[in-house]
Order: sequence, then C-alpha cells, then structure tokens
Amino acid sequence: MAANAPALTFLALFLPFLASVLAPFLTRLLGDRAAWVLAAAPALAFAHFCTFLPEIAAGEVVTGGYAWAPSFNLSFSWFLDGLSLTFALLITGIGTLIVLYSGGYMKGHEGQGRFMAFILAFMGAMLGLVVSDSFLMLFVYWELTSITSFLLIGFDHEREAARRAALQALVVTGGGGLCLLAGLVFLWNITGVTQLSLLVHLGEGLRQSPFYLATLLLVLAGAFTKSAQFPFHFWLPNAMEAPTPVSAYLHSATMVKAGVYLLMRLNPVMGNTPAWVILLPFFGGITLIAGTFLAVRQTDLKLMLAYTTMASLGLLVMLTGFGSAHAVEAAVLYLVAHSLFKGALFMVAGTVDHEAGSRDVTKLGGLRAAMPVTFG
Repeated sequence: MAANAPALTFLALFLPFLASVLAPFLTRLLGDRAAWVLAAAPALAFAHFCTFLPEIAAGEVVTGGYAWAPSFNLSFSWFLDGLSLTFALLITGIGTLIVLYSGGYMKGHEGQGRFMAFILAFMGAMLGLVVSDSFLMLFVYWELTSITSFLLIGFDHEREAARRAALQALVVTGGGGLCLLAGLVFLWNITGVTQLSLLVHLGEGLRQSPFYLATLLLVLAGAFTKSAQFPFHFWLPNAMEAPTPVSAYLHSATMVKAGVYLLMRLNPVMGNTPAWVILLPFFGGITLIAGTFLAVRQTDLKLMLAYTTMASLGLLVMLTGFGSAHAVEAAVLYLVAHSLFKGALFMVAGTVDHEAGSRDVTKLGGLRAAMPVTFG
C-alpha cells in the first residue's frame, strides 16, 4: 500500500461528514445547485475506494489506522477486504446518486439544507461502520447510524406519524445496539482481541467457549433489530414516513443491510455451529415469508417496497445462516442486486408520488404518457 494511502483513506471516510457540515451553508448560497457540489464528496470517496479493487481482487486486504488510546488497546482503524469494499462502494456510489436525487426531490423545501446535512452524516456513519476494524469504532458508527436515521425518519417533525416512526426506529435499533455492545465485550473477553481482522483467526476457541451462545444471542439481537428481522420487523414499514430519498437509501440499500453485513463478517468466526445454522435460517425464513405475504396486501407503493425489502433481508440472513461458500456468494450477489434495484424502485415511487400526488396504485394509471422518462 502506498505511503499516503492511510491519509487518503482517512480523508475519504470523513468527506461525507465534511459535506454534512457545509450542506446548510451551500444550500443557502447555491440553492438547488448545491446538491451537485455536495455529491462530489461521496463521488470522490467512491473513486478512492475503487483504487483498492485490483489488490483486493487479488486476495489481499488493506488495513490502516491510527492509535487512539494505546494504553487501552484502542485504535481508529479500518479493514478492507472484498466484503467491506463491496459495501463501501455501494454506500458511496448509490449515495452520490441519492444526493443528486434529493436536490430535485427537496427542491424549494425550506429544510433542504438540513435534510442534506442529515443524509450526508448518515452516509459517513454507514461508511465508517463497514470499514471499521476496532470493536469500539464499529459500535460508535453503529449507534451513529441509528441517531442519524432517527433524524431522517422524523425529518417532517411537525407530523405526529413521522415523530412516532422515528422514535420507534431509534428505540428498536438503539436497544439492539446496546445488545451488540455487550456481545462485543463478550468477544473481547473470550478472545482477548479488539479488532475484527484479528478475530477471524480465533474462531475455534470462540465456538468452544461456554459463553459462545450468550455472545451469539447478543450479536443476533443487534443484527436482527438493525436489519428488521422477525420479530423486530415492524419498525421498517413505519419508517416509510420519511421522505422518499431516505427510504431509497437507508431502508433499501444501506442501513438495513448493516445487520446483514455484521452477520457476514462474523460468519467465519461464529458460523458453522448448530445454533448458527438453526437460528439464522429459521428467523430469516420467517421474515422472508411474512414480508412476502404482507407485501401483496399493500396498495401503497412505498409499503409494497418496504415489505419486499423486509422479505429480501430475511433471504439474506437465511443464506448467511447456511454458511456454505456458495450460499454466502449468492447472498452477496443478491445484496448488490437488491441495493441497486430497490433503491431505483423507491426513487421511481418518490417521483410518481411527487408528480401525481398519490402512492395508491388503485388511484394511479396512464402515467406512461405523462411521465415517459420515469416509465423508461
């Protein structure tokens, strides 16, 4: 790795936060055109992470970071392999398009600058989560995604339904985050390491520990609440109270995939045990079936997409639970495909709602002639 790569990666991780700070000022200065300037932050981060493709495709990993509190063995460190790089490219690539889409969707809204600041802050939190190596860094970013999603879901804070949905999402995912913290403490005490890159070599000892089951249940509580698995699925459809760019980004492509990412990351360490191969396919399968049946009953475009997203998350958890190389490969491929098509479908639903004034499919028709670009 080049000598300046750690500094560039550190900058790429903080570009969305920098853009978030500047968003209100740029929006007041440039109006709707600010989105094009702000989109440069995730676009540059995307370009930077693309430079790692050749070496990671060759089977190498990229690590880096800085000592934070050496006496406590705490560091600000990152770990890039095929899994984390895939997520990083999804977050920054789709994030660039979402920022541009938000500029048009929120055009003329008095809170446009605030909205852009929130969504860019979320982007930075999600990006930090998937490249984190140290347990503490992972947890801080994990909880930051819950806080920023609360701000985005409750963006229209004058509406009671938006406030209720935001609080519900925060309580469920925040509570799961505390369970995850306890699980990480267990992992630390069992293995003696505080970095994911080191944990991957200690799976055998962890799986044989008498505290393995307790650790697994705590980690699953964190992952299941974040990825809307049964019985914690109810917060995801309610989160559709958020503006459509939020649904397209957080609730299809990024935040709800955080739990899936954690399970995939820990599969080599905690997988291939009876508890793992029973619990994940069982709850993932229930979520898949429940989401499918609930989706076909809906007439609201966003609720259709929300419940099918829930079903897709169940499928991803189920495949991860099977744990075989082919199952995990299928899960990652479907994860990428779902992020792309579901994000696009949410944006189509938002465009239809924005122009037609309704998301009820029983009241919509003949839009092909009126909206030929969206139809295409």
